[in-house]
Amino acid sequence: LSIYLAALLGNGLIITAIACDHRLHTPMYFFLLNLSLLDLGTVSTTVPKSMANSLSNTKAISYWGCAAQVFHFYFLISTEYSVLTVMAYDRYVAICKPLHYGTIMSSRACVKMAAAAWASGFLDGLLHTANTFSIPLCQGNVLEQFFCEIPQILKLSCSDTYLRELGALVVSICLSLGCFVFIVLSYVQIFTVVLRIPSEQGRHKAFSMCIPHLAVVSLFISTAMFAYLKPPSLSSPLLDLLVSVLYAVVPPAVNPLIYSMRNKELKDALKKLKLRLDGDVNVEVGCHCNDLEMVER
Repeated sequence: LSIYLAALLGNGLIITAIACDHRLHTPMYFFLLNLSLLDLGTVSTTVPKSMANSLSNTKAISYWGCAAQVFHFYFLISTEYSVLTVMAYDRYVAICKPLHYGTIMSSRACVKMAAAAWASGFLDGLLHTANTFSIPLCQGNVLEQFFCEIPQILKLSCSDTYLRELGALVVSICLSLGCFVFIVLSYVQIFTVVLRIPSEQGRHKAFSMCIPHLAVVSLFISTAMFAYLKPPSLSSPLLDLLVSVLYAVVPPAVNPLIYSMRNKELKDALKKLKLRLDGDVNVEVGCHCNDLEMVER
């Protein structure tokens, strides 16, 4: 519950700050807004149902509820990875091709990239859900996990048809590795350019733009790859649960903190938002006081 509330608060504040501050209406913050929306969706797909089961002392989820959870989780996770890849490209253009930044990262181009990320995630989620739930299950109905995760569902299959979904997972992992290579190459070129910047202030500003994104990508990829590529000998219910929490629950709560820690513009926007909220409260309180004075008179 604490992690879920932290994710809701952190991502909600970032979304509100970006939407309300016109200075943050830039490509970088547009993609950050998309990332926060995806983080909210991801953590809301798994955690509330798990908390409800804990409170009601039950471990049940309906078949179609499980299918819906699989679809939304993989749809959002895949979209998030695509958005992180696009954000790496945005940073590359901003630092390596600053004179062409306005042309390459125009509003229309940003909307198209975001739409492509969401569409590819939707198709990926649909593919995995259709493949997984077309497989006959006959090894019981117990998943050693706090949400419906495909590797755990495949353990319940009773035929070799699970190899079809296993193949789809392998294809997704290969595409993910391709995105990872693209991100790494982008940052190699970024750091090459940054280290040539003569002024220390310029290098610091460039690093402050890139380090948060690199930290988020590293956390996301390392935990997800360990969850899906770890050898069977390391598999155990407790370890699987811990790893799933690390890649499905912790990043949505930590990402807002990472992005706001070294970002002066976002910090200023959050302070401005706080002052605006405080001002609204003061005005409301002042109105009530004036009304009370008029009644007394």
